[in-house]
Amino acid sequence: MPKSPTAKGADVSASQAEYGGRKLSNFLCFAIYSANLAFGRAYKPLLDKLGLTYTQYVTMVALSEEDEQTVGTLGEKLFLESNTLTPILKKLESEGYLQRRRDPADERQVRVTLTAAGRKLVEMEPGAALTDVIGLGDDFPVVQQTVVKLRDNLLRATHPEKT
Repeated sequence: MPKSPTAKGADVSASQAEYGGRKLSNFLCFAIYSANLAFGRAYKPLLDKLGLTYTQYVTMVALSEEDEQTVGTLGEKLFLESNTLTPILKKLESEGYLQRRRDPADERQVRVTLTAAGRKLVEMEPGAALTDVIGLGDDFPVVQQTVVKLRDNLLRATHPEKT
């Protein structure tokens, strides 16, 4: 990307300069970061009623997509390391929302499955209440796909061995 020099001799990308220069409000990464924080604040009261954190909730959603996932596979989907994911899974198991068990074919692997109580909780779709608040209407799928594309492009650029 072409660079434009600033008065202080630092460089600003041409696209940043085009949108008003080096201002926090012009950084795409900050827009995504702050939107993430806003989502967390919006989800919190909904999930508090269920006794869940956002990370616990998305873990359960990911498990609802496929039974018998390994901890490693689930961690990849959630972008979490196993040392971060394991305490989340233990807490959800203690609440009766999932079961963890060693894979009989490979004792090194732990497989995770939602219980009936866990499925019932996911089916409540607490995030559905945010659809109108988000305010995207028919643009929702386009924005969601664009953000996923952005994430995937960044992952490819920073971890080319995983593509």
